[in-house]
Amino acid sequence: MMLNLFSSRPDHPLGDAKEFKRILAELPLDNSFKALEEVYGWFQSLQLADDFRVDHYFDVVRQLDEAAQPHIRRQSRDYLHSPRLTKSEERRYWTMCYNYWGEVSSLYARCIERVRLNPKDKGSEALKASLPLAATRLMAARAAQLKWVEYRYGPIGEDLWRGLGQPYLVAEAAGYSQKPVQLYPSQAGLTSVAQQYFQALIFYSSSMDSLMPLEIDLADRLIAYFQPGFVFSNNCLPDSVYWVDAANGLPPTRLARRPDQRLPSLRFFSPGSAPQALNELMRNVERGGVPADLNLGGEYLAKVLLPVLRHLALYWATEPPQREHTRHAVKTRIAVLQGFDDSFTVFAGDVARLGKEHTAKSWVVENVSLGGFGAGIDDLCGDWLKIGTLLSMQPEGGENWVLGVVRRYNKDSDAHARVGIQALSRQAQSVELRPRTSGFSATGAIPGIWLREGNAPGEARVVLPNSSFDLRENMEFAHDGRRYLLTPVELEEVGSHFEIGRYREHISE
Repeated sequence: MMLNLFSSRPDHPLGDAKEFKRILAELPLDNSFKALEEVYGWFQSLQLADDFRVDHYFDVVRQLDEAAQPHIRRQSRDYLHSPRLTKSEERRYWTMCYNYWGEVSSLYARCIERVRLNPKDKGSEALKASLPLAATRLMAARAAQLKWVEYRYGPIGEDLWRGLGQPYLVAEAAGYSQKPVQLYPSQAGLTSVAQQYFQALIFYSSSMDSLMPLEIDLADRLIAYFQPGFVFSNNCLPDSVYWVDAANGLPPTRLARRPDQRLPSLRFFSPGSAPQALNELMRNVERGGVPADLNLGGEYLAKVLLPVLRHLALYWATEPPQREHTRHAVKTRIAVLQGFDDSFTVFAGDVARLGKEHTAKSWVVENVSLGGFGAGIDDLCGDWLKIGTLLSMQPEGGENWVLGVVRRYNKDSDAHARVGIQALSRQAQSVELRPRTSGFSATGAIPGIWLREGNAPGEARVVLPNSSFDLRENMEFAHDGRRYLLTPVELEEVGSHFEIGRYREHISE
């Protein structure tokens, strides 16, 4: 509903109903970034507007927020799906979306606080029926901020956790935390303050630091779908797995570490029946089916969706994932090169790598295991480092190079991050692959990095440039006087600018 005429019009352009209607109508339809910039600018101006009656203030914020929703959805899609975004464009989109959700959440919080401070005010009385909507949008906006932080693997501060927990406690005390509302006119279904809060808790507990941004978005949508199966309680139940203190600004914690004291702000939760439903969905996806009521924001192939489902199944298990190999604390440096091209050069031999070694970055290894490394990085130059980045690493003082891939990435600050690296091979070898039909002429050669250990008997795995693996095409290469024929079995993994193909291996002299 459009604003009514104000009895005492504020000294602000949005306080005039006719002017406000014009501003909404003139938001650009064909430039989402510009539209968000304009709405964001109006939000900032409203932070300084003190002469609105609170129900009118809420109505202005609500309508601006609703007008911005198609644009923020489009910006989010572009951020996650566009292959042509430059790093500066990617950063610009991220900043706009993250700041938008922060600004609108603070405006909804301001509405709620004004009602709390002046409950008998005429505007407060008029707004009370809309408090569940204001609080639910506040929670959804802060949960969206949490997701955008995870897209860049950044640290999640106490302010954001407190900004989620405290409004939930206020809504619970006021009796509307479970009140169902339609979040936005364009969104089907109902939600609530509690539902948005619990979804954020499940999201964080599902360990997003080993997923790519698109996978993080899919995980969040899957969490919303499976959330009704989770069990939340004010008390620690026999099957509770996590707990959180909604008042203290800290994230949820596994019950392997119990709360120091019993507080009214403690909440406990467990996956409940969600893992069984998740397993059923995995079986359906493997057979090519996706439920009609599952909103994934688009259509995805099974090879994209199944890794996310398996990831969630791992972290929703009653027992936390166990490390396959024991970690040992160390302090040593490694030289690091990134990407397929540099790695191919490194594993082509001593002469080929001479020009590359002086460009290597230096990282500090903090722990090692048979499976890989944990490293700290103090110089975060550029945005190339992400989940799925291929790395070539040489320990300080060593001669051997190790091929690995980034599996976990977590920023402690803008200047420091920690990464978990899986070692793919300590005996990798660069080879030139040719389709079986083309013989050994130089034409049509495909560079590959042969992973010479960790394979099933009679099989070989090869790291290839993106889009090089073909199930219909046999490949061959020569090494040390032998000819290797590779018959494709499956595409094992798609990473950042590389893929790993698995083949049956036949060797001839």
